[in-house]
This record gives sequence, C-alpha cells and structure tokens, in this order.
Amino acid sequence: MNPKARSLFVLPLCVLILLAGPARSEDPLKPAPANESAATPSNEELARRIDVLARELEARKLGDASDPAPPAGTTGKWGLGPAASKVYGKSSGLSIGGYGESLYQNFDATRENGTPSGKTNEWDYVRTVVYLGWKFDKTFVLNSEFEYEHASTGKGGEVSVEFATLDALLRDELNLRAGLVLVPVGFVNEMHEPTTYLGARRPDTESRILPSTWRANGIGVFGEAGPVAYKLYLNESLNASSFTASNGIRGGRQKGAVATADNLAFSGRLDLVSVPGLLAGASFFSGESGKDLVAAGQSFGARTTTWDLHADWRYRGLWLRGVFARVTIDDVALLNQSLGLTGNKSIGETQEGYYLSVGFEVLSRLAPGSAMALTPFVRYERTDTQKEVPVGWTRDGANDREAWTVGLDFKPIPQLALKVDWQDYSDAASTGVSQWNVALAYLF
Repeated sequence: MNPKARSLFVLPLCVLILLAGPARSEDPLKPAPANESAATPSNEELARRIDVLARELEARKLGDASDPAPPAGTTGKWGLGPAASKVYGKSSGLSIGGYGESLYQNFDATRENGTPSGKTNEWDYVRTVVYLGWKFDKTFVLNSEFEYEHASTGKGGEVSVEFATLDALLRDELNLRAGLVLVPVGFVNEMHEPTTYLGARRPDTESRILPSTWRANGIGVFGEAGPVAYKLYLNESLNASSFTASNGIRGGRQKGAVATADNLAFSGRLDLVSVPGLLAGASFFSGESGKDLVAAGQSFGARTTTWDLHADWRYRGLWLRGVFARVTIDDVALLNQSLGLTGNKSIGETQEGYYLSVGFEVLSRLAPGSAMALTPFVRYERTDTQKEVPVGWTRDGANDREAWTVGLDFKPIPQLALKVDWQDYSDAASTGVSQWNVALAYLF
C-alpha cells in the first residue's frame, strides 16, 4: 500500500489514536496503564501508531495473506501433492504454489529388432504449473491448478486448468467438493508433482492405462474416518469416439471443456492411512462413454470401467510402490464398427498395466541430519492396451510393452530433484526403443 493510500485508509482511526495516549506496545489500541501520563503523543509516536495500524488493517484487508502456509515439502493433504496442499495450511487468504519440470530424452538409434527407430532426441520444458488457492474461512476453500505445457502454445503446447475445486471442510470424516476435480485413481493422477515419484517420466501404467492427468467436472464427498480415507464423486464420463488401440482411453478425457453430460460416471477410492509410512487401497471409475455413436443401426453405451489396486510403503529409507490397473469396455465390436477400425486397430476390450518400483535413500545413512537425499531405484512395468479384443479383430504386439527403468533421484532439498535413468523397452512385436532420460524438477 503506498503512503497516500495508507494515510487515507487509517484517517478515520486517527482521532482514536490521539485520544488513546502514549503506548508502549506494538498494539496501538491497547489501553495505557492507569499510572501512565495521558500527555498528547509526539509526532514520531503518532506516525509509528499510524504505520502499525496500517499494516494490521492491510493484512486483514488481504484476508491474512501474510500468514505463511506451510512450506511445500514431501507430504500432502487430502491425497494431493505438497504444493497443491498449501492452501489447506492457511488460516485464511491467498496461497501460491507450483512446480515445473524439464526433460531430456535420448533415444536408441535402433529398435530391438535392429531396424532404425526413427526417433529424434528431445529436450522439452514439459510443464510449469501455478497453484492458486484462497481460504475464505475455516470452512470454504478454493484450490486451483493452471498448467503451461511444452513452453509455447505455438509448438504444440497448451494452457489448461488442471483442477479447480471449491471445498466445504465440515469435519475430518465428511467434506464436500465441487468443480473440476482430479479423478481419484492410482497415485500419480492426484499427486503428480514430479518430486513425489521416482523416475524422470511418469510410469506408463499411470499414463497409458490410467490416463494421468485425468480431470473431469464433478461433485462429491471426501474425508477420513478411523483408519481409512475415501473419496466418492459424480463425474462427467469419457468420450469413446477418441479411444485408440495404442493409447487406450487417454484420448477420451473430456477435461471439463464443454463436456457431454448425457451420461455421467462415478469414481472413488478407499485407502488405509492408519499405518505410519503405508498408503494402500483401491480406486474405480465407471460410466457409459458411447455418446451418440451408432453401429448397424443401433446405439450403444460402451460403458468404460477402470479399477486399480495400489500400495506405497516407506520405511527407514526403503521406498516400495506398486500399482495394478485394469480397464474394461463394453460393446467394443460396435465401437470398432462405428469408428471404422479394422485388423489390429481395435480398441482393447480389456486393457491392463502394472508396475513395482523399489528405491533406497542412501545419504541419510551416510550423513545423518542432511537435507540432501539420493535414491537409487529400479522399476519393472508391463502395459497392454489390447489385452483382449473382440472376435474378428487382432492384437498389435507393439501395444504389449515391457519396461525396466534403472536410475537415480537426487534431491539437494526436498523441493528440488535431479533425475537420471535408463529405460529398457521391449514389446511383443520386437519394436521397443530404449532411452536415457534426464529431468530437473522443482516445487514450491
């Protein structure tokens, strides 16, 4: 606030200050002791009181924005990442957080069968994200994420609202949420800040099978009751006209943008949270995705259902994480006909993926008390977007992929990460292309 505006802001209170007498504390409205002189304060004292009052009133006008939220680190709230959770630590007012990541990918020149890969090495500023939150009071919270992808909208990048929710925090056991929500599946979809998982790239299971980042308009409830945490939403559904053989249901996300709402879906998750260091549970999504598609003169629902089992355990430097995910789609033969898909281009009736990663943080053992962390890790993964296809269509072996990832995750402080890893890819068609990855990530 500039000096002129500040003086106008506190002018109505100046008379009270003049009548209050000299003060000894930083609170200019605190009554003076009975034995203290009631002499008129000096100009210097009057200026000091005006400045103190102005700072106090400005803070209240901003909704206590000067009250710092807990720093982003390694833990989150209500299933969100640490930066996305900052607003919940505020007493009121504005919260700002964010994250970003830069990724270099170096591909093998040949496929596993010896043919040229045709891949070009890439260095991409994958995304930069800003979280804006506002805590109206102890009950109502606005939380939002804005993402800028690939550094420029002129080169395939885009600007998107990743989520924007209004929460009513009623009690630990029951809270309300409405807006553009993150579908609560797997680990990465809700907690997708790059310092919160191992590897320079997100696991394929949580990209090809569970299509992170997956957001949808929705309304629902969430909370913690005893040993478990839960979420249950009514969402917009998927659009099956954009499903593909290689990327599964990923293209069917409507992302909250003028989403068709003739058919709605349910999603939810249940997690055990009572054991220190352990998060384990299951999640699901189910809804018809056929929209207005017609084949052989008949409409169809193409109900799409996902479910997963997941567990994350951390103990004395050991970090284990595993996810098993499956997608099933009804009426795929009709869907293929409607989309004109033949041969091995069929949408998968069943799609499946799983991974297990093991890491061990070593610096805390070598230098106790250090803020730095170094975690060597290995991850095995298998994904297949055409696990089963209808009679009359065939599977493409290139969609049945296996990957070993071996790497290092170095954090000089919890909010910064340098990741280096090697990914050895193979598939049933012998067309896998392995690659090196280097990523720099941050959150605040």
